[in-house]
Amino acid sequence: MNRRLFLALFSSAGALLTSSGCRGKQYAHVLKEDEENMVGSHSAGSEVFEPLIAGAVERLLGQEMAGIQQAGFNEASQHPKRVCFIGVENASSEELGDFKEQIYEIIDARVVESQAFEPISRRYVEVGLRDSRLRPDELFKPSNQRLFEEVMERQGQPIDYLLFAKVTSGTTRSNGNDYQRDYLLTLEMINLDTGVPVKTQEKIRKGYHKSVLGRVKHY
Repeated sequence: MNRRLFLALFSSAGALLTSSGCRGKQYAHVLKEDEENMVGSHSAGSEVFEPLIAGAVERLLGQEMAGIQQAGFNEASQHPKRVCFIGVENASSEELGDFKEQIYEIIDARVVESQAFEPISRRYVEVGLRDSRLRPDELFKPSNQRLFEEVMERQGQPIDYLLFAKVTSGTTRSNGNDYQRDYLLTLEMINLDTGVPVKTQEKIRKGYHKSVLGRVKHY
């Protein structure tokens, strides 16, 4: 057989095999309720954010609820305190991606579950920020808080508290390719009647380890 023809046929056969039988196949499965969350190999996922949110929100609302009860709060005679959740700020070294929306929704749901607090719809909050022409970080100024309150009241959405969430991270590297990343969720809630802020934090440490073959492992 002609040498050039043989090489051409061999190359074509190899390409065909590569395209048809050598590529990896992706598959998925639904996790059961009693199964643990999968652990992200390159960044944080549900295994990090869900316990961060659970711990931080429970402690924050617990602290504020204790203060309300000391002040004589009576569940039978008063409505739940209205919380305006401004949003999630990401100051970590990773992109939150679609988890930013999940963090917002989970925190919002936790506020509802407390029964002592009631969240204001996110749609009203977005309209209020737009009409007041304020950025979320500008709401720490008392005069801007009053302006935002007035705008929200005109929408029929009075506010008792402003709630802010912030995600940060810190990375510690070893001599090799291994590193540790500390994820910190900070929640800050401001009582608009008193101007007193309450802040809580929750931290999770996660180790990333790269094997000889280049695949990242995590613990």
